[in-house]
Amino acid sequence: MLLTSLLLTAAANAQTAAPPADYNEQQNWLCRPGRSDFCATDLDATVIAPNGKTRIERFKRARSPSVDCFYVYPTVSTDPGPNSDLVAGEDERRVVASQFARFGSVCRTFAPLYRQVTLTALRSAMAGKPMEADRTLGYRDVLAAFRHYIENDNGGRPFVLVGHSQGARMLQELVQAEIDGKPLQSRMLSAMLIGFNLQVPSGADVGGAFKSVPLCRSSQQTGCVVSYVSFRHDLPPPENSRFGRSQDRGQQIACTNPAALQGGEKVPLEAYLGTGGAGFSAAAPPPWIRGGAKIETPFVKVPGLLSGRCVANSSGSYLEVTVNGNPADPRTDAIVGDVIASGAVLKEWGLHLIDVSIAQGDLTGLVRSQAAAAKKRFQR
Repeated sequence: MLLTSLLLTAAANAQTAAPPADYNEQQNWLCRPGRSDFCATDLDATVIAPNGKTRIERFKRARSPSVDCFYVYPTVSTDPGPNSDLVAGEDERRVVASQFARFGSVCRTFAPLYRQVTLTALRSAMAGKPMEADRTLGYRDVLAAFRHYIENDNGGRPFVLVGHSQGARMLQELVQAEIDGKPLQSRMLSAMLIGFNLQVPSGADVGGAFKSVPLCRSSQQTGCVVSYVSFRHDLPPPENSRFGRSQDRGQQIACTNPAALQGGEKVPLEAYLGTGGAGFSAAAPPPWIRGGAKIETPFVKVPGLLSGRCVANSSGSYLEVTVNGNPADPRTDAIVGDVIASGAVLKEWGLHLIDVSIAQGDLTGLVRSQAAAAKKRFQR
């Protein structure tokens, strides 16, 4: 997954611009309300207490939510070309389940397919062999999908934008073009642009990438942005880091901890982690409970195991994640989420693979709080 200029390297003589996808076509959506689609998946979680005891948390989908969530997924396509096609597959299914479907507990879910720059192109670029990709094609698709949603589905409802990595880059461009300082900003509860280098002036909450969309600093605040990149507390961004470091003087990378929007000391994170790990680019997870029964649900919750705080120091500006392991209890003392290549951790990526998962309960809780705040203001 990625989102730097290296990720999206394209030849100067890129292909003639193709038209955007047609979002009247149902197959060009991964998720839409009222369908049995990629968002209608098993999201039950096993809650594992520090003493190793477990209970099942059943996922409850919102019946009549007043809010919509619009999602753009990260770099996941393993299609052989530099741009993906518009055929949904296992790559898209997995990421929707791990990052977005849970938002169905608080909102109607919308997620378009788009012709992103692929993992194939990313890996080629990292190997010094960039492929010719249309770096604007994905954004043209996302823009067309969003406009289709606003014109045909929104009906004046408040909405949340959710994106990770390449998806967050797409949504940054969309906010700049369609929302920032415009009437739609009053309808946007928040833009969750995660795993992406969103720039703000050092020490400020507004400016940089956006003219009038500030960082969220309260669960009652709307029309704002949540953004962070995550690194382990003992593996901060290195000098060659892809995330957390700004190259522009006077700018830093935004960090809003969804579990503590005002900042401060580290606080527990409400994580929903994949039982089987963080994907094929990560290490295999250790047993969740030493000597315990096999976990049967697709997700686990490990209360108190993870905590986080936003820091800004010589290493960068990022969400510092601490694993509070205890060797004396039977629960795991480790999580996976680092990018692994040839058996080695790529420190410059941080915990990119689980940026969303480590605070997913906090993110959905924030949507719930923002929706309630917006409803109160509307009723006045």
